[in-house]
Amino acid sequence: MGAVGPDRRRYAVRAAASAIAQQLAELTGAPPVITEEPGAIRIEVTVTDQALSQWTRLLAVLALGTEYGVHYTSREQTAWLRIEDSTIRRPRP
Repeated sequence: MGAVGPDRRRYAVRAAASAIAQQLAELTGAPPVITEEPGAIRIEVTVTDQALSQWTRLLAVLALGTEYGVHYTSREQTAWLRIEDSTIRRPRP
């Protein structure tokens, strides 16, 4: 197989992000936020009681990202993941 061009790679990464966001929406009942960052796509979603009852499944979906975690505040938990994408332009130093 040949190399994947930047346009096909960008499409594949965005399609993967969309599929992961859909899974997170189903698990949490909350709409995820998808953000393009330099070199990555980030997906964040509020961790609801519905998601807590399926914690193992939620972790499995988060693990589809290049990196993932949970951010805690006094009011809520937010799960996040990043999918690295070498086709998204990074700012030059």
